[in-house]
Amino acid sequence: MLKINLLPIRQLQKQAGARNELFSFAACFLLIVLILGAISVMQANKASAIQTEITKLNQEKQTYDKILAEIKKLGADKKELENKISIIKQLKKDSSLTVHVLDEVARKLDSTRIWLTALDQQGGSLSLKGIALDNKTIAEFMNALDASAFISDINLSDSSLTKVAGQDLKAFSLQCAVSTPPEITAQKTQQEK
Repeated sequence: MLKINLLPIRQLQKQAGARNELFSFAACFLLIVLILGAISVMQANKASAIQTEITKLNQEKQTYDKILAEIKKLGADKKELENKISIIKQLKKDSSLTVHVLDEVARKLDSTRIWLTALDQQGGSLSLKGIALDNKTIAEFMNALDASAFISDINLSDSSLTKVAGQDLKAFSLQCAVSTPPEITAQKTQQEK
């Protein structure tokens, strides 16, 4: 006897294979979604940690900004003080020069033959006006000033005859350059150190 199998085995095998493929695909898809979800959670946690670190660093930076502003203010104050100190040193130098120049002029002046009516020092320039008995006295005074270490470049800018108490005398104007001699400047520099 012959038996005929009327059940569609091939179709059932195909359906079972398709179902297995569908389950495999769904399982793979679910596994990939789970992996991507885990990666997404890990990345979110990293981003959150980085954001927290950025916030912390910004707060720390703000505390340093206050310190940096204070340092800049101190630097500006230091520069201002250095400027004031340099001005004071320059004033000391200029006043010292003025004292020396006045001393030199007073020592070189023959008060019995020449009289000063005006003395004006502006920085490195000195202007002298006076009255002398004669031209020779003016020339001697100019030579005496020229021998000074503090006074140089003496020029007679004006000389004229004038009457004082009924006598004919010579009125004169001198223009000079004044400066501190290099050896005195070097000594002061060594003393400051």
